[in-house]
Amino acid sequence: MQTKPKREPKAQQPSRILVRNALPTDIEAIVALSARVYGDEWCYRPSMISGQITAFTEGQFVLIYDDKVVGYCATFIIEESIGLGPHTWRAITGSGYASRHDPKGDWLYGMEIFVDPEYRGLRIGRRLYDQRKILCRALGLKGIVFAGRIPGFAKRQKQYGSALEYVKAVAESRIRDATLSFQLRNSFELVGVLPDYLPSDVESAGNAAHLIWRNPAYADNSSIRKTNSQNTLFKRNVRVATVQYGQRRVKHFEEFAAQVEFFVDVAADYRADFVLFPEFFTLQLLSIANEPLAPADAIGTLTQYTAELKSLLSRLAMRYNINIVGGSHPTKMADGDIHNVCYVCLRDGSIHAREKIHITPSERRWWGIKGGESADVIHTDCGPIGITICYDSEFPELARHLIDQGAMILFVPFCTDVREGYLRVRYSCAARAIENQCYMVLSGNVGNIPGVHNFDIQYAQSCILTPCDVPFARDGVAADTTANTEMIAFADLQIDKLIEARNDGSVLNLRDRRFDLYQSSWTHRDK
Repeated sequence: MQTKPKREPKAQQPSRILVRNALPTDIEAIVALSARVYGDEWCYRPSMISGQITAFTEGQFVLIYDDKVVGYCATFIIEESIGLGPHTWRAITGSGYASRHDPKGDWLYGMEIFVDPEYRGLRIGRRLYDQRKILCRALGLKGIVFAGRIPGFAKRQKQYGSALEYVKAVAESRIRDATLSFQLRNSFELVGVLPDYLPSDVESAGNAAHLIWRNPAYADNSSIRKTNSQNTLFKRNVRVATVQYGQRRVKHFEEFAAQVEFFVDVAADYRADFVLFPEFFTLQLLSIANEPLAPADAIGTLTQYTAELKSLLSRLAMRYNINIVGGSHPTKMADGDIHNVCYVCLRDGSIHAREKIHITPSERRWWGIKGGESADVIHTDCGPIGITICYDSEFPELARHLIDQGAMILFVPFCTDVREGYLRVRYSCAARAIENQCYMVLSGNVGNIPGVHNFDIQYAQSCILTPCDVPFARDGVAADTTANTEMIAFADLQIDKLIEARNDGSVLNLRDRRFDLYQSSWTHRDK
């Protein structure tokens, strides 16, 4: 009797380690990793990681082990006087967003490295430190500067008295510190101590060791240096279209859909990357009933169209190969509250929802609408974008939060009844464009629908605004419309000009913020 030969066990695939630049698709995994390292209370938020990646794509790295993110390294470029001078973590990192990245700086700042606790035997930290050195050499920078933890100090504070005496003892090998000793073995020089660097670091008593690594290949010659101010996440030229939408009665949803599709078709024919519709442009659907409705009943009726609207916009975005910023639409949430939501349907088929944060008195009084609590950028094939719905644009903090996450274009669907209200939005958006050195795209309604409460009359002059500086449009207006006339306007927004203005403009509003005097922070946890 013959026996079957035993099968040889399949050879296991060797584990693979890969270090590469971090991408927006890695954000969720990086945040989860930081939570494993620091705990949920102190971990990084998605908005911070988004800001870091967008500010300096080439400087953020993930280490992948068997297709899992197990290490992260964040850096940015800084001017020598800032990086080597006294500073705190919040001030130099822009509260964790890497918003002080300066492509014309001369030192690479090591903002963060963290490693999955379960994979610390793979020398992941050393690999990431080495990657920083490779980047520093490639860019021709003077070196790397960073603030390192000294976790052994709090326990020995009474013995050494000051953090400076403690780090000197570690540098002279009289004692060992788990973190500082490792950094000194990796060719970093101790230049001093940064007091109150990170107050939440209890083990270091808030202090940090100020360390540098000098690039041995540095050449003090501007013609040799290879600083990179370009961001590979951005499309260099983005064409946007804003629809000044004419309100009129419709008999059924299909008639509304045909009007929306007309404008999407036109924008796509002109090869626009984005088309923007106004706030509350779906109130047109209330004319289907052809009878006056009480405000609460009207909004309740409108929320029933949410699924159809999302399906329509998503279908049109894919069919016409264009990103649609769908104005806003009252939406009933899971808890029964009604929020004013902007649905952004990208041409890759994904659908994103962004809620209006600040609710006007009339929205609260007439319709009982409540405000949302989060404001994240949306990552598109043209880079991150931000949404500020009408009244939101009148609050500088919200726009700054989106800019810190990496947005260079903010879309503003609005709905105003009289010229005074419209001008509040327009002047606020002009200010946002100047103070954030960004583009603002505005879209409003015109016309009227009798019998729809709080939607009696409309006033709009939709436009596309730029910063006020030499490379941009005269008067800071890239495109304008005729007031109260249904039409569509286009503009080509050159991202390179925006980057140039932020780095070498007549004024440097973003870079010149006084991080040592004031901070703005987003208190709600990102979802």
